[in-house]
Amino acid sequence: MKKKLGLTSKIFMGIFLGAILGLILKNTPDGVIKNTILLDGILKVIGSGFISAIKMLVVPLVFISLVCGSSSMGDVKKLGRIGIKTFLFYLITTAIAISLALGVGKLINPGIGLDMSSLVTQNPTIGENKSLVDIVLGMIPANPIQALASGEMLQIIVFSLLLGVSMSLVGKKADPVRNFFESANEICMKMVSVIMLLAPYGVFALIANTFATTGFDAIFSLLKYMFAVSFALLLQAFVVYPGLVKFSTGLKLTPFYKKFASVAAVTFSTASSNAALPLTIESMEELGVNNSVASFTLPLGATINMDGTAIMQGVACVFISQLYGIDLGINALLTIILTATLASVGTAGVPGVGMITLSMVLTSVGLPLEGIGLIMGVDRILDMARTTVNVMGDCACTLVVSNSEGELDKSLYYSELPQTNTIEA
Repeated sequence: MKKKLGLTSKIFMGIFLGAILGLILKNTPDGVIKNTILLDGILKVIGSGFISAIKMLVVPLVFISLVCGSSSMGDVKKLGRIGIKTFLFYLITTAIAISLALGVGKLINPGIGLDMSSLVTQNPTIGENKSLVDIVLGMIPANPIQALASGEMLQIIVFSLLLGVSMSLVGKKADPVRNFFESANEICMKMVSVIMLLAPYGVFALIANTFATTGFDAIFSLLKYMFAVSFALLLQAFVVYPGLVKFSTGLKLTPFYKKFASVAAVTFSTASSNAALPLTIESMEELGVNNSVASFTLPLGATINMDGTAIMQGVACVFISQLYGIDLGINALLTIILTATLASVGTAGVPGVGMITLSMVLTSVGLPLEGIGLIMGVDRILDMARTTVNVMGDCACTLVVSNSEGELDKSLYYSELPQTNTIEA
């Protein structure tokens, strides 16, 4: 019996075939078949249709998933000190991650040298006339329904978080509403899965259109984009997290990385922080973390801590802005940081959702969503790496919080090291 191709294999096949068709069209003289039937006809319908399907899911997915994520904050209230420390750690590391990504993106400039402005279907709108005060005040929706209808992402995020937290404070009386949102969230996740089934065809059309216009230049820019994301992920994993753990706990880092290796194997292969959760909890307990801490911080992290995803979003915003010749000013950068950080609360720990939340971040600053088609071609490879960074952040937080609460067995933490390397009394 023939083994069916998985979605990842189909997407890679779509990239390969789309690139070949695009290069063939690039070297084909203009005519009715090339321009009218293929580029402005079949390929445009498939590619733009796929982008429109992604746009369709952005507002309902963000609204529903953020309500679900923030409504689980009842545990934070109950656990008090541990909950506050955990929540702050996750928000701070996500803000660091997105800021780091924007800095790396500006340093490497992955989109410079490739002009895709001719492929934009509508003029982008980057608002630079607002002060920081106006941006903050603009996060509060005067009319939540209008914010949902017009896709004002920061306002949707604030309203969703307020609604979710209020549900958690109400308690059992809010269970009917909570159940409704949880069911709606499952439906949204299934809709994402259905749309992602169309990804190979959408990617094929978008890549073909891109290569037909830009030729081999697109390959070089994509490689720079992949390098920028990978470099920022490495900085987060081997500079930011170790620095925070070392500064907060004074622990040697070798046991942490040694134990995390088995978790990384699962996260890298599945691209799902939820799939790795049981092993993550077990590994942290083997490092000496008390179950009462690990069973709270790690599931919460799988829901609200998406540093790797935030890094991808930051680099992608810079990449796409450069592709279309759009300058990101300080207000746009601040909006990206705010949006990506707050949105991490509701990003589901399953493959494929990163593209939807990227659409939300791009929408928040008016960048064209057409660039997603180019990024999606290489996203599956980066998805595995950024999921691993997401979970590493959860584990780093668990160590820091556990140590601060006196719930870390240091003798167990150092048990796998040679006796000469154990902690000094």
